[in-house]
Amino acid sequence: MFTGLIEDVGKVQKLERRGNSAKLAIETALPAAEFQVGDSVAVNGACLTVTSMAGSLLSFDVSPETLDRSGLGRLTPGDQVNLERAMRLSDRLGGHIVTGHIDCVATIAARREESGNILFSFRIPSENLRYIIEKGSVAIDGISLTVNNVAMDSFSVNIIPHTSQMTTLRFKKPGDKVNIETDIIGKYVERLLTGSGSAGESGGISLKKLMENGFV
Repeated sequence: MFTGLIEDVGKVQKLERRGNSAKLAIETALPAAEFQVGDSVAVNGACLTVTSMAGSLLSFDVSPETLDRSGLGRLTPGDQVNLERAMRLSDRLGGHIVTGHIDCVATIAARREESGNILFSFRIPSENLRYIIEKGSVAIDGISLTVNNVAMDSFSVNIIPHTSQMTTLRFKKPGDKVNIETDIIGKYVERLLTGSGSAGESGGISLKKLMENGFV
C-alpha cells in the first residue's frame, strides 16, 4: 500500500525483456540500507517487488499483467521514474490510498503553465473515466493528485511547483503516456452496488430491494 507521495526520482539502467515479462533495474538515491529483497516499491505507480540489490541499484521482475496494464514496457535506459516505498502503519497518509495496481494508461492532451503551476489535461478510456470525479483523488505515474474537473473523455489536474520539482511531471508534454490508478473506494462501491451475489443470486442494490427490506 502506498500514499502517492513520491520519495525519489530514479533512473532506469536497464529493461530486459524475457518473453512476456521483463527485468527492470533502477538507480535510486534512497538509502540502500533501508531496502531488502522482497520489499514493495511503486515505480511510476506500479507496485513491484525488489528481487536483488547492488549498491544504489534495485532490480525488479515485471509481470506480463503489469507490462500490459502500464507504460513500464516503454521505459528505456536513462528514463526517470517516480519511486515510493510501501507505507508503514505508523506513517501519515498525506496523499490517498494507492494500491500500486495500474488501471490504464492515459495520454497527455494538453499542458499549460500558469503562475508557476502546470495544468495538465489527460485523455483516458471511458471505462476508467467513470471512476474519476471532480475534487476526487487519482494517482498519475504514482503521484497522488486532486482532480480539477472532468470532461466527456478527459480530466485535468493542477500541479504545484513543489510537486513538479519532486516528480517526473516537469518533463511531461502533450502526447506522452502516464500510468493511471483511479480511487479504489469508487471501484468497491460500484462492485457492491452492481456485483453478483452468492449462490447465483443477483447482487447489487435496487429500489425494489430497498423497499422489500423496509428501507423505503
